[in-house]
Amino acid sequence: MPSVVKATAIVNGDVITQTDVDQRLALLAIANGGKIPAEEVDRLREQVLRNLIDETLQIQAAKTAKIEIKPSEIDRAFDRVSANIKQAPEQMAAYLEANGSSKESMRRQIEGELAWQRLQRAKIESGISVGDDEVKAVLDRMNASKGTEEFKVGEIFLSSTPATSAQTLDNANKIFEQLRNGASFAGYARQYSEASTAAVGGDLGWVRPEQLPTELASVIREMTPGSVSNPIPVPGGVSILAVQDTRKILTADPRDAVLSLKQISINFPKGTSKAQAEPLVARFAEAARSVGGCGGADRIAGEFHGEVVQSDQVKMRDLPPALQQMMMPMQVGQATQPFGSLDEGVRVLVICGRDETAADEPTFDEIYNQLADERINSRSRRYLRDLRRDAVIEFR
Repeated sequence: MPSVVKATAIVNGDVITQTDVDQRLALLAIANGGKIPAEEVDRLREQVLRNLIDETLQIQAAKTAKIEIKPSEIDRAFDRVSANIKQAPEQMAAYLEANGSSKESMRRQIEGELAWQRLQRAKIESGISVGDDEVKAVLDRMNASKGTEEFKVGEIFLSSTPATSAQTLDNANKIFEQLRNGASFAGYARQYSEASTAAVGGDLGWVRPEQLPTELASVIREMTPGSVSNPIPVPGGVSILAVQDTRKILTADPRDAVLSLKQISINFPKGTSKAQAEPLVARFAEAARSVGGCGGADRIAGEFHGEVVQSDQVKMRDLPPALQQMMMPMQVGQATQPFGSLDEGVRVLVICGRDETAADEPTFDEIYNQLADERINSRSRRYLRDLRRDAVIEFR
């Protein structure tokens, strides 16, 4: 039978075809900016099938709970995804088809995410309670920990049993290799993570090591912004962590400053060699060192036939790490060293204004929500495990 109708798995009577797997695999490749290495295809196909089985179980459980996901809701979500990459829905559908996936494959993934979110609210969140004394205890600990470090963390969690632990660790190691080679952490988290944070790219938000299980806390203390951990065995599975940023608890951070900037850009004619460009860049750098404040930006742009763009309300923390390190000790009126390339042009940034922000203690509601999210995440994992245990799944 052709793959479009040939069943790969039947989950409580619902069929998952080979085409479903192939199109979702193509969607994963699109999300990660290119083709999947040939040696990874078979493993990823198996993982995609497991994800589709879980997705099917989640949609079925939502229907059993009388939770309806209307087609119009899925369409609106699809339209938002299209708008985020500046495409019309029709263009997005054509792009997916041209790259081996389909609009229906993405709509099915959206339906699964919406169904799981609402099922969690109905079955899990309604039964979660956090006491005022618990929140107060966290706030007291934070004040006692003032000045210590916390981390903005992403997580990919793969569940396992004693019988499947070796296979799960092997899968996690292969995912780690892809991440180390530049694959999108958020994209892989959405596709593979079995935690409730999968829908938001695995984002755990800001956490302190002591808030995490011991196995994760000992690893995260040694990580730096931009790094990804090796797979970490934890009770019930394996986790991979990504540290996106760090900060000191209840302590002002210079990276939280809000900047007003002027960017001076110069471009090179096509075919300009590095040797030809170097003298011009050297003169540009010398001019930038004596810019004399933001008022000098237009003068320098005129001298070098460049362009000036002003940007306000720029958060230091949102700039690339290399620029952050360069600009943190700079004063208002100073310019960075030139950066860029022959193809894209060379730029300097002039600081026109800098507003420092004070360190704010998190609110009662923020702590409450964080504690609730942790409990929802834990119960969600157990709930999905129970759905798998009770399912009738046939492989073909």
